[in-house]
Amino acid sequence: MLYNYLGNSEIRVSAISFGAWQIGDPSFWGENDEKEAEKAVKFAIDMGVNLFDTAEMYGSGESEKKLGKFIGRENREKILIATKVSPQNCEPSKLKNSCEESLRRLGTDYIDIYQVHWPPREVAFADVYLVMEKLQKEGKIRYIGLSNFGQEDLREWIESGGKAVSNQIGYNLLFRSPEYKIIPSCIKHKIGILVYMPLMQGLLTGKWEKIEDIPMLRRRTRHFSKIRPGTRHGESGCEMLTMETVQAIKALSEHLEIPMSTLSIAWLIWQRGISSIIVGCRSIEQLKNNIDSVEMKLDPEILALLNEITYPLKKYMGENSDMWENEKNSRIR
Repeated sequence: MLYNYLGNSEIRVSAISFGAWQIGDPSFWGENDEKEAEKAVKFAIDMGVNLFDTAEMYGSGESEKKLGKFIGRENREKILIATKVSPQNCEPSKLKNSCEESLRRLGTDYIDIYQVHWPPREVAFADVYLVMEKLQKEGKIRYIGLSNFGQEDLREWIESGGKAVSNQIGYNLLFRSPEYKIIPSCIKHKIGILVYMPLMQGLLTGKWEKIEDIPMLRRRTRHFSKIRPGTRHGESGCEMLTMETVQAIKALSEHLEIPMSTLSIAWLIWQRGISSIIVGCRSIEQLKNNIDSVEMKLDPEILALLNEITYPLKKYMGENSDMWENEKNSRIR
């Protein structure tokens, strides 16, 4: 396993992290075999994966419960747990309680990285940080992390006195908007980048040939037309371009005889500023394919070809790094 320092901290995280949303939210991801999910968690630990990511909102806390149960006390010191507080719970009067509830569900005495899930707009960043810092001094959290913070939010957080070791962002071959401003900003401020949705919720596995085959809850990003149920961006989308891009990546993966998911994650590993890539896994087989990407050395020509294939989509999506909202309503600033 490859390990990277997380920002300017002294902790090293595995290049592949275990995303626990999938093991605790059947309403979004579908039912799963709990025994297989537990085996996947144990296998991840055995393979050297040391960062496990969840959030209080995933399955209304069920993801945290399952993760804590599957890790068990015997493995706690071997791994790092990262969870997130929802923006509506960032008010000082609620934040401490949210942290303690997460600790209870996870069955642990401390959280390694406690992240602000989305930038709160009703609470001053300075007030949020003061509570986080107090939780840190009490030993309930070790490090403070952010999630979905754009370059302006990062600047404001830092100027208000806040510190952070990480920023979690949505980033993949089909969504390269963070390359414009967020990634350079994280690098400038020495903040480690944790990547979520590296496979675009399954699109980069190549298992869907048509838009209609994609589950409805995974057709809500700006890639899809505003007529699709659940979308809120109000944009025309770029469905044809998205599927053409998927097919081109799939053709390249078949030519190279590399699974499309492995190729997609390997591309991310070689991008600037990335500390770890969070992959959602519910089985050992899924996890094996993702871990294989760590060992893959992509030739510069292949990296350049993937950049070229996905550039038209990158250009269309533009600088707005909110996958679900238009630029005017973007929650990532």
